[in-house]
Amino acid sequence: MADLRSRIAGISSPNPFWLASAPPTDKAYNVVRAFQAGWGGVVWKTLGEDPPVINVSSRYGALLDGNRELLGFNNIELITDRPLALNLQEITQVKKDWPDRALVVSLMARMEESAWVGLVKRIEETGADGLELNLGCPHGMCERGMGSAIGQVPEMVEQVTRWVRASTRMPLIVKLTPNVTNILWPAEAARRGGADAVSLINTVNSIASVDLDLMAPTPTVDGKGTHGGYCGPAVKPIALNMVAEIGRNHVTADLPISGIGGIGSWRDAAEFLALGAANVQVCTAAMVHGFRIVGPMIDGLSQWMDDKGYGRIDDFAGAALGNVVDWNSLNMNFSTKAVIDPDLCIDCGRCHIVCEDTSHQAIRIEANGGKRVFRVVDEDCVGCNLCSHVCPVPQCITMRPEANGKPYMNWTQDPRNPLRAAQG
Repeated sequence: MADLRSRIAGISSPNPFWLASAPPTDKAYNVVRAFQAGWGGVVWKTLGEDPPVINVSSRYGALLDGNRELLGFNNIELITDRPLALNLQEITQVKKDWPDRALVVSLMARMEESAWVGLVKRIEETGADGLELNLGCPHGMCERGMGSAIGQVPEMVEQVTRWVRASTRMPLIVKLTPNVTNILWPAEAARRGGADAVSLINTVNSIASVDLDLMAPTPTVDGKGTHGGYCGPAVKPIALNMVAEIGRNHVTADLPISGIGGIGSWRDAAEFLALGAANVQVCTAAMVHGFRIVGPMIDGLSQWMDDKGYGRIDDFAGAALGNVVDWNSLNMNFSTKAVIDPDLCIDCGRCHIVCEDTSHQAIRIEANGGKRVFRVVDEDCVGCNLCSHVCPVPQCITMRPEANGKPYMNWTQDPRNPLRAAQG
């Protein structure tokens, strides 16, 4: 069996699957149930100073497909609305009862050193394994000068990190907001401030939908709505890119990453790990399917690692980073062609429609014994692979590399590049 143990910022856990700071980690009851189900760690829902936070009703919005499967999840919930003393008491007891699991505490405060340090000192007494600074929440708290209001300003990220770093020896993870122009700016700021690791992404600023009867964003609160934080499967591509950007950057390449964003399966987790994440955090999938979803994640990752010959996570962590390059480094002479398997084709015609209407008119319809046959014209096919994505039958349309005998050439080497031509 593969060894799934993971370690980030000096914090160990029996597997890389943590629950992110969110409603599933808001109280001891939930966290204990999560540990019983097999989760390797949790980040306790964000603590703040007293007086307590007041949440509203309703709090969640969603983007669903035609089968009511969740594509994206939106929330306008704030940090914990439970008394700080009660949270601290429960954290202390849970960590005592589950010493082998990672228990990190998320926290948030206003832009004042005393506020952050005061919270840190109280959290230290719980015996928790580490801290996660919530500098990413894009709704509610940011209007009060917290969350992403700090996380979007690199100088403030660095300052808060320095305050906390100077006040404690606990492992320190900084949670980054994706609602920025360049994720490297806050990541580099966190590193300068003394962060041991970063976690990302926090939720994406969004309005999930509009109720056309109420004429208000959803979720609605007494006929009104607001922007919230978007998460779930739809944000995974954004998260993967930002994780890779930090891993590729020479300033932050050695900064450990806890990957977050749309992780719902072992394969999602493996993709984050392959791009350099040290572990992953899950929220939406647990909220939709319950804590037991971690079982298939553990089994699936372990089986895949066994099949690939990976004995431990470090054997493949970051392995995909070297293949993430700028567009200008891609081989412009590489070519693929679509191939349609007539035995798998169900004659839906979707490939022909999209190619004919929106692409390169490279798929022809031919008659064969009263049945339509779809054929790719290689001379017209540019290998865009749109047809393979819209085809409802797995492996019916595949992409075949073309042996054209042309050498590697990227855009910087192409004589058609006007910049290259101007340089002689």
